Amino acid sequence: MTERYRQYFEEMPCYLSVHDPSFRIIDGNQRFRQDFGERVGDFCYRVYKGRDEVCDNCPVAATFATGESHASEQTLINLRGEQMPVMVHTTPVRNDGGEVVAVMEMHTDIRVAKRLQDQLRRSQEKLSQLFEEVPCYISVQGPDRVILHANRKFRETFGPALGEHCYRVYKHRDEQCLYCPSQQAFKDGSVQRHEEVVTSAWGEKINVLCTTAPIRNAAGETEAVIEMSTDITEIRKLQSQLTSIGLLVGSISHGIKGLLTGLDGGIYMVNSGFEKNRPERVTQGWEMVQRNVERIRSMVLDILYYAKDRELEVADIDAGKLAAEITESFQKRATDQSVELSLALDGDVRLVPGDAKAVRAMLVNLIENSLDACRADGHKPAHRVRFAVRRSPPWMEFEVEDNGIGMDQETREKIFSLFFSSKGISGTGLGLFISNKIADKHGGGIEVDSEPGRGTRFVVRLPLEARPSTHPEPVPPADAVATH
Repeated sequence: MTERYRQYFEEMPCYLSVHDPSFRIIDGNQRFRQDFGERVGDFCYRVYKGRDEVCDNCPVAATFATGESHASEQTLINLRGEQMPVMVHTTPVRNDGGEVVAVMEMHTDIRVAKRLQDQLRRSQEKLSQLFEEVPCYISVQGPDRVILHANRKFRETFGPALGEHCYRVYKHRDEQCLYCPSQQAFKDGSVQRHEEVVTSAWGEKINVLCTTAPIRNAAGETEAVIEMSTDITEIRKLQSQLTSIGLLVGSISHGIKGLLTGLDGGIYMVNSGFEKNRPERVTQGWEMVQRNVERIRSMVLDILYYAKDRELEVADIDAGKLAAEITESFQKRATDQSVELSLALDGDVRLVPGDAKAVRAMLVNLIENSLDACRADGHKPAHRVRFAVRRSPPWMEFEVEDNGIGMDQETREKIFSLFFSSKGISGTGLGLFISNKIADKHGGGIEVDSEPGRGTRFVVRLPLEARPSTHPEPVPPADAVATH
């Protein structure tokens, strides 16, 4: 029996050695002798590590001290001078009285495991660096829409968003989006692709192309979703003008057809009035012609402002007179819609420098937007649109306020985006985009205050002294960029 156990000791596929209380090796197995030599009787710290004193945190010393087994990871040096990472396990050897008289130490070679660990660590570092440095916005979201991880570009653009809901970070909303591609990926495990307009931490609108994909666990269950968003804002800005105009013409073709029909009707009434010598018919037809020509002019100006970055023809504008003319031109439409349209002029309203046609087109767009908002609201017994002009140095302020349907935060942040319309198929998505562009080219801007159900207030500020645009491409403030 003793010979059999000795054979087990000798053939164990690891290094076995037995140590006395003075740390001398009193026995070793075959593999020990092959890699460390015939070193029985020598101190273990010399044999294993080439040291002249006991190692710090020596597991053999700990076992002698406590009488218990100990485990640790060590690095040994064999006869060839190779460093060998090993896992050490010690076991006390007791006499008949239960005293620890020796310690058996087993060293398991873990070089292969360490190499695999190093490879895994390097792979993880590369993946982590790749995740961090990918030039697009990457986030990982849980089933509750909370952001679990985000890369550097995401944090720099949207702030330190970990632990926040995605709809708050991306769109500054207080509730989840109507359609959520991430939730769809959780639901059916599919890859989703869509285009979105998101908002940075400092309020810049960014067009992004999003791809969401499920992250599955070992059981194949979707436990998270990764969302990658590529900034395509510049592509949207640089897309073909011809294609854009084609889309625009297609979207407003019905309106143009209606205006041309109105012109034909007016011309017919004028001609028939002359033929039948009926002056009142001529007058009525001519009014129809003028009205439709004015509508065509407004529509064409919108197209021109988008299609060509034309220079402003700046001259002094009588702000009060312009406001009165615009209000009068909308009175019939407002009455037909049962909307009270009023004009309030500050007594100090004077001249303001600007392009009269452009400013008129901008204000017309805003009033049309307010009338449409009132028409879309079916919850109030009465609707009103208030148009006000006041001098508030260094600005001339034009205010258009309604008690229509109102807008939520997401809509407010998108209304000045190209081709965004809250009117569905009845809107081209150009009017407010162009209005904002006109205000900016004058060196001013448009402020929006709106809540769903309460209505909307637009305040246009134009400088009392002519100045260039003060709104170049937005630059993030220093304190808006995440540093961690």
